[in-house]
Amino acid sequence: MGHHEHGATVRDEVRDLGRQLRRAIPAVYRGYAALHDAALRDGALDGRTKELIALAIAVTRECDGCIAAHAQGASGQGASEAQVAEAIGVAILMNGGPATVYGPRAFDAFREFAAAASDSGQDRAAADLTTHP
Repeated sequence: MGHHEHGATVRDEVRDLGRQLRRAIPAVYRGYAALHDAALRDGALDGRTKELIALAIAVTRECDGCIAAHAQGASGQGASEAQVAEAIGVAILMNGGPATVYGPRAFDAFREFAAAASDSGQDRAAADLTTHP
């Protein structure tokens, strides 16, 4: 995979492949979605911290789809590159060599989603300037 193929490309592929199965077992997917939302909502740990934990576990599990989902989640929760890098560093500590392969994938995916969010924010700001002199 080349640069910027660990984020949206993987996420979209996994999403597209899952649609037929989700139609076949909708109750399972609804239950999983409820668990996902309950586990990642703010509580004693904020959502950002939980997304960083999930991203480190995704590296541990060597799951590209999970990496894409939680890299996007960490970006959406406002995680910084430094926070993501340190979370991946913990995954490398706990997993050794395989995490040195999947960790960079996670970092690349996060940077892709963060750049897209930044570009989107700049586009909105530019639109605001043109509509509100």
